Amino acid sequence: MSTTPSLPPVTPASAEPASAGTAFNDYASNDYEFRFGGIRRLYGQRAATAFRHAHVVVVGVGGVGSWSVEALARSGIGKLTLIDLDDVCVSNINRQLHALDGTIGQPKVEVLAERCRLIAPEIDIVADTAFVTPTNLAERIPEDADHVVDAIDSVIAKAALIAWCKRRKIPITVTGAAGGQTDPTRIQVADLTRTEHDPLLSKVRSRLRRDYNFSRNPKRRFSVECVYSDEQLVYPGSDGEVCLQKPGSGDATRLDCASGFGAATFVTGTFGFVAASKVLERLAKKANQPATQKESQ
Repeated sequence: MSTTPSLPPVTPASAEPASAGTAFNDYASNDYEFRFGGIRRLYGQRAATAFRHAHVVVVGVGGVGSWSVEALARSGIGKLTLIDLDDVCVSNINRQLHALDGTIGQPKVEVLAERCRLIAPEIDIVADTAFVTPTNLAERIPEDADHVVDAIDSVIAKAALIAWCKRRKIPITVTGAAGGQTDPTRIQVADLTRTEHDPLLSKVRSRLRRDYNFSRNPKRRFSVECVYSDEQLVYPGSDGEVCLQKPGSGDATRLDCASGFGAATFVTGTFGFVAASKVLERLAKKANQPATQKESQ
């Protein structure tokens, strides 16, 4: 008896509109179908075809972004651009996907790019070893991007990236701070104007209003999708323990490689997975819209 797996039957062209049938035939190549058939059976053939032809940009591939990249690659996204200048360091091991004993000192984007190629050999992946700044967005963010995931923790860069994408009508999913939290069930999605208990996002809102002319009306939304947690933050204390009181201005409170907020994979990873799910949700929704609605977007 043959043990070779067989492809699920392709829907005859007569049963679908010509465009959908053609797209599905394109989608259902042998290796790709074997790897990502489960995604098609979850989202449907139109959405899965859209995933395969989508270009998603992930800016910042640390504790949150690395997990978004993993989820997107395992969902059959056809092209990924990864942007980050950092190398993997030992202190990343508690929360970042690519941090292993054999990858210390290597560029994060290159380690992740190689991992993505092992997940999906057909993937088109760009590893951009750079930081996003307000002055280099035109160089860093590809014009053909279908969606951007913002997983950076710099207020200045974060605000600039959001404003850039909004002005060019590129969908963006923003992630808030993931440090100082232990309960992943408190993570949720809301408009950037409606987040709570996240000092990083509060500063980003202020900068968008001050520097990029975003509305100061508290009743108006930015129409910027944001993944955040409403959990009260846990701060590292000077005695080695943790506390709920914010340290003084002289103490470190930033999630970095040396000190500051603590972080755990089950929180940072959940942030990244939720962000990836919102990307897929939007791509699937667009793929299933009538052609007239797509043209108007």
